Amino acid sequence: MTTKITSDHLGRAAVVYVRRSTMAQVTGNLESQRRQYDLAGAAATTGFASVTVIDDDLGRSGSGSVERPGFERLVALVCSGNVGAVYCIEASRLARNGRDWHHLIDLCALTGTLVIDPDGAFDPRLVNDRLLLGLKGTMSEYELSLIRQRGIAARDSKAGRGEFRFMLPPGFCWSEAGKIEIDPDEHVAETIKLVFAKFRELGSGRQVFLWLRSADIKMPVVLRNVEVRKLVWKAPAYHSVMQILHNPLYAGAYAFGRRAQRTLIIDGRARKANGLRKPRDDWSVLLRDNHEGYITWREYEENQKLLTENAHMKRNCDRKSARGGRALLTGLMRCGRCGRMMRVFYGSAKGNAHRYQCRGDDARVGLGLCIGIGGVRVDRAVATQILEAVSDRAVEAAIFASDQVERL
Repeated sequence: MTTKITSDHLGRAAVVYVRRSTMAQVTGNLESQRRQYDLAGAAATTGFASVTVIDDDLGRSGSGSVERPGFERLVALVCSGNVGAVYCIEASRLARNGRDWHHLIDLCALTGTLVIDPDGAFDPRLVNDRLLLGLKGTMSEYELSLIRQRGIAARDSKAGRGEFRFMLPPGFCWSEAGKIEIDPDEHVAETIKLVFAKFRELGSGRQVFLWLRSADIKMPVVLRNVEVRKLVWKAPAYHSVMQILHNPLYAGAYAFGRRAQRTLIIDGRARKANGLRKPRDDWSVLLRDNHEGYITWREYEENQKLLTENAHMKRNCDRKSARGGRALLTGLMRCGRCGRMMRVFYGSAKGNAHRYQCRGDDARVGLGLCIGIGGVRVDRAVATQILEAVSDRAVEAAIFASDQVERL
């Protein structure tokens, strides 16, 4: 036993911190876990009063971008002064970022807690040990950055050739040659084709969803548990239908890097937000005509345009679909001054007339409203014009004019 481990340390508890970065490592690489759990036996053999194993962070990265309840528990135990030593197989298990590592080492120095790994016992109160622990933490952080950089470069290079494999949506599978192909299960393929056919017929993703629900048609959904891909059939969900309509893979295009990751500072700590959509020009890879699709690229672009137009109030200058309510022109009227979409405001009391109002540039606070107009007279005028346009005389005039053009 090293002379650094004194009776004072042995009179307190030893804490074994166990961590793995991903769930794939937890289920597929068990040797490292065994080595970490074996540290509990080594601590008991050394003679510590008690041994506590903290394994709440299995499957959590030590980069500092995700919450680690196990590490927070470890810090709390060290702060209590009841911990004589912290056991780990290497510095990277405790932390992969300088903030967490140096914070823990500072606390260990204040409470007289040792850090023990297979290389020996380190006392943060000693200058040489503190230097070695600092180098271990720095190397661990650098190693993570280097591994990530190499991995991203290799992944992007492979994706640029359309060879990088990722989880495919329902209706596709990877062939033995590493190519994307339509799922040989005809039930799956026909269901996906039905979604696109009904969208061409109905012109609305929501209407497709409602039709599928009313027809009691089950949708294929991909479930992923670590590396296992499983296809199940579930009742249609709106987001599932929209994912199919928006995904360029169904148009025969290999698309990678359609979503971005952003780092946010929450409560003074870095947290990563995933799944942020990127504009098409910013996609990492887009290879058209890469494989057989359910629709053509031209049909895909037409679908995207229609979906954008159906997204009410999403963009100022796009054509919108009408919405419910007493107002006749909801989602259809634009401001004659600035061209923005005019909104409808209803009176709070029953029977009050509605009003079309342009709010102007919402981003520039203090400019006030643009223009507004009462809705009753406008709706009556438009309704009158519509009725005249579809009256018998108007229809006869249109047919007569068409016949005249054909004769010429």
